[in-house]
Amino acid sequence: MTAEMAEQPGVLAGVLRRAEADAEAIRAVLPHPLAGTMFLARGSSDNAAVFGRYLVELRSGRPAGLMAPSLYTRYHAEVDWSGYLVVALSQSGATPEIVRTCADLRAAGARVIGLTNLPGSPLAQVVDRELLAGAGPERAVPATKTVTAQLALLVTVASALATARPQTGPATSATGDGELAGLCAAVSSVLDDPGPAQRLAAQWQGLDRLIVAGRGLAYAAALETALKIKETTGILAEGISTADLLHGPIATVYAGAPVLLIEGGGPADTDLADLRNLLTARGAEQGGLPVPQGLPETAQVITAVVRGQQLARELALARGADPDAPAHLSKVTATT
Repeated sequence: MTAEMAEQPGVLAGVLRRAEADAEAIRAVLPHPLAGTMFLARGSSDNAAVFGRYLVELRSGRPAGLMAPSLYTRYHAEVDWSGYLVVALSQSGATPEIVRTCADLRAAGARVIGLTNLPGSPLAQVVDRELLAGAGPERAVPATKTVTAQLALLVTVASALATARPQTGPATSATGDGELAGLCAAVSSVLDDPGPAQRLAAQWQGLDRLIVAGRGLAYAAALETALKIKETTGILAEGISTADLLHGPIATVYAGAPVLLIEGGGPADTDLADLRNLLTARGAEQGGLPVPQGLPETAQVITAVVRGQQLARELALARGADPDAPAHLSKVTATT
């Protein structure tokens, strides 16, 4: 896990170099007119899909949402998908239900793009275009470099949809120039500075439960950080929107569950500040992990995901666990 986390600046640089060609490939298969975009994924890829759902709806001006594969693999839904773009995310490209659902959706009229890591996967056989993370083999069970590469690829997807949108103002860059400005340097800086994660892990190593809260694009980072902590440590960590936290689940915080606050660097951080003030007033335990300042929101969220990876690893080590191979977990989960 440590070695694969360290590869992220180079992997992300590769995604950025390929962004123009990837955007062109996306535009070539878009339905016209575009009715909307749906995301299909499981696990860490599903958390990346949350990021994509927010970003694509913002950039494309069309609805976007998350799919339920069981509607097709268990309920055998019959839906007309004409005019829709489906973005399927699978790091391995081998999850049976993702592959099968893509085939069904394509047969029902959808255009399908597959985001995966290595070429030649089963997913590649059932999509209109494949976009590769190019992260190389990932051996640790917790996905790290493949997740941040997917997030960067989703910025390319959103930017391609923005350029295909009828323009009412200044033209939008084909690859979202500026959206990921400073990302590789920021991720390198975080990886070179594990101190904040180590200190928080020392403070929280005895936890049995944790709330991870963010809003907007940062909600995806909260979900992914919670998942990494759960799978590496066994701590019952829940990723949640700051808005949803206030609708009842905050009772767990008042009962003693600490809150990790994830800042995204965007307009939703106002809500995070309000939550921080509320927690302080109630004497609830809270923490945060710094990232470099001045980044665009998309770049800050991806960098925050890397900080979350650091914390998960440090918590596992502090608790005497092996972050590379958590008990009872495998790299590919063959849901059908």
